Amino acid sequence: MSDNMFGQDPEAPDALPEPPAPDGAGLFGGPEPLPEPPAPEGPGLFGEPTVAVAPVVPAPLVVAPAPSGLQAPPPPGTAPAPEPAAAPPATPYRVLARKYRPQNFADLIGQEALVRTLKNAFAQGRVAHAFMLTGVRGVGKTTTARIIARALNCVGPDGTGGPTAEPCNVCAECKAILADRHPDVQELDAASNNGVDNVRELREAVRYRPAQARFKVYILDEVHMLSNQAFNALLKTLEEPPPHVKFLFATTEIRKVPATILSRCQTFHLKRVPQAELRDHFARICTKEAVDAEAEALAMVARAADGSVRDGLSLLDQAIALAGPEGQVSALLVRDMLGLADRSLVLDLMEALMAGDTATALSLMDRGHEQGADPGVVLADLLDLTHTLTRLVSVPALRDDPALTEVERTRGATLAGKLSVASLGRAWQMLLKGLGEVNEAPDRRAAAEMVLIRLAHVAEMPTPGDLVKRLLEGGSVAANAPRPAPNGGGGGARAVANGGMTMAVAAPALAQPQNWQQVVALASGRRPLLHSHLLYHVHPVKVSPGRLEIRVLAQAPRDLAAQLTALLAEETEQRWTIALSNAEGEPTLAEQGKLAEASRREIAASHPLVQAILAAFPGASIQAVRDEGTDAYGLAAPIIVGAEPEPDTLPEDMPEFAPPEAEPVDLDDF
Repeated sequence: MSDNMFGQDPEAPDALPEPPAPDGAGLFGGPEPLPEPPAPEGPGLFGEPTVAVAPVVPAPLVVAPAPSGLQAPPPPGTAPAPEPAAAPPATPYRVLARKYRPQNFADLIGQEALVRTLKNAFAQGRVAHAFMLTGVRGVGKTTTARIIARALNCVGPDGTGGPTAEPCNVCAECKAILADRHPDVQELDAASNNGVDNVRELREAVRYRPAQARFKVYILDEVHMLSNQAFNALLKTLEEPPPHVKFLFATTEIRKVPATILSRCQTFHLKRVPQAELRDHFARICTKEAVDAEAEALAMVARAADGSVRDGLSLLDQAIALAGPEGQVSALLVRDMLGLADRSLVLDLMEALMAGDTATALSLMDRGHEQGADPGVVLADLLDLTHTLTRLVSVPALRDDPALTEVERTRGATLAGKLSVASLGRAWQMLLKGLGEVNEAPDRRAAAEMVLIRLAHVAEMPTPGDLVKRLLEGGSVAANAPRPAPNGGGGGARAVANGGMTMAVAAPALAQPQNWQQVVALASGRRPLLHSHLLYHVHPVKVSPGRLEIRVLAQAPRDLAAQLTALLAEETEQRWTIALSNAEGEPTLAEQGKLAEASRREIAASHPLVQAILAAFPGASIQAVRDEGTDAYGLAAPIIVGAEPEPDTLPEDMPEFAPPEAEPVDLDDF
């Protein structure tokens, strides 16, 4: 049978012979093993340690000396020598402010109200869609925003958890956010992304759902740097964002943020951390870092931090580096690092100034200058010490305050017992003014010395209160000298700023109004609105010393009586009683003035001389009648009992008006 496509005839005589066995290894390998590659010499391209591979077939080898810097392979048949353990790669140093950044709400210090509010919001499921965190630098604004981002997206160690106030920091979401590589948590710097185009991009990205997290969180730091157009572009999105979007804003200038933005956010004001909490926090960190630090040194760092945790940790980091690996963070070291004057030196300087010892004060100032203390810093330390001494004088129990240094508790308390609040207040004012002079002066040291000289000069002078007491009680004033009246109107001594003394003349007794005209005149020029109501809307019923009865029209304000009582008490320094009456009373002062004006017109019009003039000039009319004896309201001046009448200015033989029998003047006579 011939070959076909399904088989081959076994008896076919022309079968092909078998191919010969290949000589050596084929293309894809064969039964013979491949020769081993030669052992590498040296550490290799990436520095891995050399590992010698023993050959399959032992053979005598001649080991040549290794070149300089290379390691020779071990002789055959012997186990390779153990290599030394490779040193771990050196990690870059992380500053204390980053190393000890709070990882959860419990680690935040000094922000109890914020922590309590956020924990309750997570527990009740009432987490807002936008938060505004404001405060000074270094109090935890950005840190709080990152904790909130983890709390919103944490899924727990088992991957089934929900939003929680205590993020686990071990799940994939928390780790990604901690490493700043989470695609759904974006932290933006508003200072460099402050344009309206950046906000447009953010609005476009907000529409899409999160890639892997539960919420998309946008953290905008220093949000007050956004432009007005950018704020306006963000308003609608911030008011009604998608349910999967949260906004966290941080700023140090809350006043620069528009009110329309603030009204759409929950605002948290992060306060400065107290010095006591900062000092304890720094002590815990020094314990963890195995650093020996004095309590006074930590107190100085906490005082210089001014309520900022980050500033304090940066100063502590610098102090630890300055102390060295085996050194101690001492108060002297921190004082030199901060350029502060010695606290004992400041106390010595204050004692010299309060004693009026100018030479010692200037000598101490020179010593502080030699130690590197800035003149402005010295005055600032004196201001701080003055404040501390004033508190000790006012509240002696503060001597046990742990925030005070040992020197302040001992020497400061002793010095406070010798000073008065008046002298310390005067020193405070002079130091406060002198500090401004030092900052503006071309020679700061000379300006500071002038301030110290003035302080020492006035230290020996009594305070104005002491001067008044000496003159009034110490016998310097005559025995029959008038004492100050209870209402302050009596005579007495008055102290001036430069320590001088002047005698105040007793003020004359204020005149008391005798009629309604004088009462209304008190409001003229002082209270225009009240004067207008008294003139047009009040009918006087009865006027007597210390008591008024009036009828008030409906156009007057309801508190007119109270306003009038206050005016009379202020102007007369006596208490007045205002009674509202329903009696008709007299016409208002404006109506009385109109009646008096009409009466004067009638009298003038009936005079023969006036009639002659009106007859001579057809169409003429009487416009006004002026009377020197009337007041501003057109009424006759009140008659004061006991006052002498003013002398008549006209001659006795000249009548005031022409007699009735006088003949009319004819123009033809002229």
